Parts: sequence; C-alpha cells; structure tokens
Amino acid sequence: MAVKPTEDEITRFADMFSAMGTGPRLRIMRVLLSAHPDGMIVGDIGNELGIPASTLSHHLEKLKNEDLVKVTREGTYLWYSANAEVLQQLLGFLYAECCTRNKAVEPQAIVRLCR
Repeated sequence: MAVKPTEDEITRFADMFSAMGTGPRLRIMRVLLSAHPDGMIVGDIGNELGIPASTLSHHLEKLKNEDLVKVTREGTYLWYSANAEVLQQLLGFLYAECCTRNKAVEPQAIVRLCR
C-alpha cells in the first residue's frame, strides 16, 4: 500500500502545479527540460520562446520559488535548468494515485507518451 501524502506535501505539489499553470511557464519548463542537464541562459530562453526579458524574469522567479528550476551564475550569465529531482517527485505523486492504487492509467501508457 502506498504511503498517503501529508497535507504539507499536497499543498507543496499544488503550489508547483499552480506555478506551471500558465502557458508561458509551461513552455519555459518544456524548453528547460529539452536543454537538461546543462540548462539555458535567460537570453536564449527568451529568444526561443519570444518572451520579453521583464516578463520572462517574472515567470522564472515564480518557477524558482517553487523549486521547479535551478539557477546558477556563471560570470555575468544566469543559467536556468529544470530541477529534475523535484519534477520526479511531482510526477511520482501523480503516478502513485493514477497508476498504482486504482490502475486508472496503465504505466505503459505514460511511458509511451514520453517517447
């Protein structure tokens, strides 16, 4: 039997989903995952997605506050990368309910989606 998540865990995961709950932020997460593990500098993210720097900064800050992205400074550049460990926890939270306890979604269907 799976361990039931605590209220704090549920709140944490809900906040993560909320942070990704806009089109631009979801696009940012996808582009950062495509650049994993190296990540991307802010200017390249903005250029690829067509998001102005000031707006991009706001979105990245929200994602960083929920620990969905990591940021490192290299000289004058800020490199952003997806926090794969936290995303794995988030997906594991969903997976535990939909695919293990009640088999609402077969695990093989998720694997096929990821390929």
